[in-house]
Amino acid sequence: MKKILLLGANGKIGQLLTRLLVKEDLPFRVMVRTPEQIRAFNELGVEAVLGDLESDFSTAFEDCDKVVFSAGSGGATGADKTLLVDLWGAIKTVNYAKEKGLDHVVMISSMNAADPDKGPAAIKHYLVAKFAADEYLKNSALPYSILRPARLTDEPGTGKVSINLPATPDERIIPRADVAAAALYCLANNSTKGLIVNLRQGNMNIEEALER
Repeated sequence: MKKILLLGANGKIGQLLTRLLVKEDLPFRVMVRTPEQIRAFNELGVEAVLGDLESDFSTAFEDCDKVVFSAGSGGATGADKTLLVDLWGAIKTVNYAKEKGLDHVVMISSMNAADPDKGPAAIKHYLVAKFAADEYLKNSALPYSILRPARLTDEPGTGKVSINLPATPDERIIPRADVAAAALYCLANNSTKGLIVNLRQGNMNIEEALER
């Protein structure tokens, strides 16, 4: 049976998605950067391989038919890391997925990635990177699902979202747990292929929102 490859597994969304994949007993592997991280995931019963988004990580794709890109350079790094990880790492992910014949790429992007000029000025470089990565995936001919969450929080997931753009800044939030649940739904449902959707807190079940 082919596996799901999770990139960014040591991040907050990645850790949440890892738990969901384990709970659903789905075959998957994660790519991490250190032996310590490998041991931590192995203790959870999760297959883990070493890899670095800034290097050649094509071998991580062996025996996989789906990939989730939830990696990010983080807010504490500079624009150079955003360029190398959030943009170039995502582009290489698409290239490897195409070379290996994967049939689904799930990209965790960002709200306002469709038009970085309308997003917060402080993270415009990040939104530009996400815009370019999304466009590259869209033009790759690979089946894809692109999730564009609002500002992420560590609040418990509700299982409910809205796919409409927020009317006020206070509505521009979503628990990471709900983004992870949305990614899981995309992996399990071919109907989400070709999907590009904004996600924020709301009152609609995740399943219903993504099927719309």
